[in-house]
Amino acid sequence: MNDHEIIDIGSRRELFIDRLLIDEGAERTHDVYLRMHTPQPAGVALAMDRPWEGPFSFYTTVLRHDDGYMMTYRGWPQVDPGEQGAACTCIATSPDGMHWTRPELGLVTVGGSSRNNIILHEEEHGGVCHNFCPFVDGRPGVPEEERFKALGGTWRETGGLIPYASADGIHWRRLSEAPVVTHPTFAFDSQNVAFWSEAEGCYVCYYRTFVTVNEQRIRWVSRQTSPDFLHWSNTAEMQPEGGPVEHLYTQQTQPYYRAPHIYIAMAARFMPGRQAITAEQAEQVGVDERYYHDCSDGVLLTTRAGTTTYQRTFLESMVRPGLGAEHWTSRSNYPAYGLVPTASGSTPETSFYVNRRYAQPAAFVERMTLRPDGFASVHAGYQGGELITKPLRFTGNALEINYATSAAGSIWVELQDADGAALEGFALADAVEIIGDEPARVVRWQGGSDLSSLVGRAVRLRFVLRDADLYALRFADV
Repeated sequence: MNDHEIIDIGSRRELFIDRLLIDEGAERTHDVYLRMHTPQPAGVALAMDRPWEGPFSFYTTVLRHDDGYMMTYRGWPQVDPGEQGAACTCIATSPDGMHWTRPELGLVTVGGSSRNNIILHEEEHGGVCHNFCPFVDGRPGVPEEERFKALGGTWRETGGLIPYASADGIHWRRLSEAPVVTHPTFAFDSQNVAFWSEAEGCYVCYYRTFVTVNEQRIRWVSRQTSPDFLHWSNTAEMQPEGGPVEHLYTQQTQPYYRAPHIYIAMAARFMPGRQAITAEQAEQVGVDERYYHDCSDGVLLTTRAGTTTYQRTFLESMVRPGLGAEHWTSRSNYPAYGLVPTASGSTPETSFYVNRRYAQPAAFVERMTLRPDGFASVHAGYQGGELITKPLRFTGNALEINYATSAAGSIWVELQDADGAALEGFALADAVEIIGDEPARVVRWQGGSDLSSLVGRAVRLRFVLRDADLYALRFADV
């Protein structure tokens, strides 16, 4: 077997959100399939009910940092029907990602008062407030005064994306008067996201572009990279794999905090002209008359560090609009940028946030939750099934899995050589049955869990599952 046929995963956590590890051609891979999981609603995180916010509050970002959680979003009050006031960028804070408050910052005077949570205003930062999107800069050695960075702007107003930096996420300064991410044909009039990629060793930006498919102009995504956040290059259009090209109004591509070489894109799939509610229903929910002729939902895409391919493993919606005409209006149900760890009591979870009821007086941000790594899993039903991985090379002395079974279900694990023969001491007959529901379970055999003797060797994993889900695995020192 050639080295290029072996996947070297080291001690990285690998999620079953795509088919990278699965040997679908193996005879013993049967009666299992990848299934996407439904996030659970966790209540209103923030209602956009302040005079400087309003029904067009949008482009939300949620960040986890040392002192808690930070949410930024666009405030864009409606002056008269069909007429918008000045946009601004607002901030909310939380100790736990669940309960949010607006700090009174006193930085910007609006309506005769500075008792608000505005950090940037269009009068001073024209065009940038439309889609200002910050992140916590994890680059080693980054100066403290640049711990937070952001991009914002549109082609019409700023000529591209303007870079900003901040020590605290509240007080911001421009790093350049001129735009640093530009393109002569793209408007940037969406939420364009950037981050420091630990896996790629550079900054990465994903931004709004367009492609033409069957003579139709489709909202799409391209990416650029930068060594210093000021000089951007290597423009590449993202290529879809496993599904159609659909309008992605926002894409929210970001490193997953438990596996930063995997980028999760919680994208807003926009269906222009696909009207779901009547004019009478639109009037009842109070939506602006311009914003009920389309509908949208949230879909899951993934990509990996250094690649330019979006995997569409799952074509179905991850975030459905749901019950009620108020959720079937244009530009609603858009996932925010940010996947963050939270906890319900002692139970860990992953939270993300969704903009609901756009262009309506009752616009709000909803929190939704998944188990850690719980976007998707390898699933087997009651009759059981088996999964064989491709040959893997690893470091670490134990295999850890994130899994769940029913009371009647089970998981058994066998280690094989690259040719599919069971390894002595790690055969199915040696395995210890696994039942339960845990985000981190060390796999054991009759002789124990120590895999030190197999480090550097190409091995396959054979999972025998019954009424069970396997979300993720990693080899680690435990």
